[in-house]
Amino acid sequence: MAVALSNSMVSGADETVLSTILQPDVSLAIWDRPASRTLLDGMAGLCPAHLPQGRVLVWLPDVSAALASIVAETPIGATVLGRALLDDMLMLVRHFAAIAGTDIVDIRLDRLRHDACWKFHRDQVRLRLLTTYRGPATQIVPQAYAEEALRAQRAYRGPLADLSDGAVALFKGTQAGPDTGVVHRSPPIAGTGTVRSLFCLNLPSDTSPRLWEP
Repeated sequence: MAVALSNSMVSGADETVLSTILQPDVSLAIWDRPASRTLLDGMAGLCPAHLPQGRVLVWLPDVSAALASIVAETPIGATVLGRALLDDMLMLVRHFAAIAGTDIVDIRLDRLRHDACWKFHRDQVRLRLLTTYRGPATQIVPQAYAEEALRAQRAYRGPLADLSDGAVALFKGTQAGPDTGVVHRSPPIAGTGTVRSLFCLNLPSDTSPRLWEP
């Protein structure tokens, strides 16, 4: 069952909540799924250098091979953890592609030691899916404080909502229409020694890499 967090933010424990992003008044759909301890604890325990990372623009029939090639470049490629990570990413790509109505997906798996998108912002995309496999998750500004956060940036001291472990967030960005997009940021981690693993799905764009080839 989907629960409205505000007029434009919806959360639910079932993956079907993600499709609510197609409703005109919804800018953020959060699948607050039970965390997979096999996956999240395994990723948390890895040497940071062994965290997979890569970016591909890929046709749906090639997604499994493309993601497998990224995971295979690390020591977890042939392990239970590697299989759990691959299966989860594949499942999320399928959901995203079905909702976005696309046969090509821009897939990014980042290993982050810095603050990444530390500024409060709205994504300049039509749709974007995010989930965090290790480290603190994306921070969301309640709609009533959005403009204050955009103005104040690092000086902002208003409320923030952190996505829970393993939660999946599907955002509308500014390209979806006027007055759309939820203000959010990457959690500040610079200088803390924290390393994040962030999975991001986008539609093809001018900044996408060349199409992946097997």
